[in-house]
Amino acid sequence: MTAIRIENVTRRFGETVAVDRVSLEMPAGRLSFLLGPSGCGKTTLLRMIAGFIEVTSGRILFDGIDVSRIPANRREVGMVFQSYALWPHLTVAQNVAFGLEVRKLPKARVDEGVQRALSMVRMERYAGRKPTELSGGQQQRVALARAIVYQPKVLLLDEPLSNLDAKLRLEMRNEIRRICDESRITTVYVTHDQEEALSLADHMTVLRDGRVEQQGQPREMYRLPRNRFVADFLGETNLIEGEIVSGGEGGRRVRTALGELAATGVTSASPESGRCLLSIRPEALRPVDVGAENRFEVEPIATTYLGKIAQHRYRGRSAIELHATELNPRLERAAGPVTLGVAPDDVVVLPA
Repeated sequence: MTAIRIENVTRRFGETVAVDRVSLEMPAGRLSFLLGPSGCGKTTLLRMIAGFIEVTSGRILFDGIDVSRIPANRREVGMVFQSYALWPHLTVAQNVAFGLEVRKLPKARVDEGVQRALSMVRMERYAGRKPTELSGGQQQRVALARAIVYQPKVLLLDEPLSNLDAKLRLEMRNEIRRICDESRITTVYVTHDQEEALSLADHMTVLRDGRVEQQGQPREMYRLPRNRFVADFLGETNLIEGEIVSGGEGGRRVRTALGELAATGVTSASPESGRCLLSIRPEALRPVDVGAENRFEVEPIATTYLGKIAQHRYRGRSAIELHATELNPRLERAAGPVTLGVAPDDVVVLPA
């Protein structure tokens, strides 16, 4: 298994800085995600790991060995492209065999490798078909088999599910997770889909304008974003302006238009005094009885019923609008004021 380390990597295209002094680590044998909005530099970084684009400065290391100047065909990297890039005139087996044949392996080893790769992606019975005779999900499986057939040190996936419909994307997420777990190949996955990253990643990095905003485990990053951008990007959140009244390592008390709130969601980026923002996820807001530590009265604005969830909109003091999510909604909400509450550890203190 191969650990990847990016050290202060920059890539310029003329005057444009696509990747700006990025440093991060991707654990060996795990599934790491690079995500961010279009133009954030994630695909450029992926292609530098592959060797398709040279770094302007900095280093890329595989298990401590600098591969920054090593050609792509000598890095032992498999890549799955967004478009799959299968040859339509070749059968599934021939597409998968290509990477072994260019290495001039004996036919018996080629056949064995193809069988093993197709078995891993559960496509053995389609070996004789052409790509045009397959569904999108099946073509994606073949592209995965072709990338892993020669057992590369690193597997790179460039938005591999973007061309699939919602049901197939969900199915292929589970398959990619299974294949990565079985093969134990260090995998780097590029996407702008937050749900995809949160559901699959062992480790993820959020990029913006070519720079790292935050990296870590999905649960930690969702619950404890370091700034407004990450909080907004990784799902919906309510952002409330406030003034820190008191606090220390255990949390802060913050004066807001909704009242004074206790917040124990703090990171190393959380301010200790002065102005701040509070991030509260919609699913953390709930109707409460008297006695909750963080409680405030709001007026209902509208409700959108979506079957398994309902999305509620409320207006609080100073015309602050709040969004709340209710799982498995059963009853219509009563008209009139509602008292909402939120646990202190669901209130995250961000820089203003």
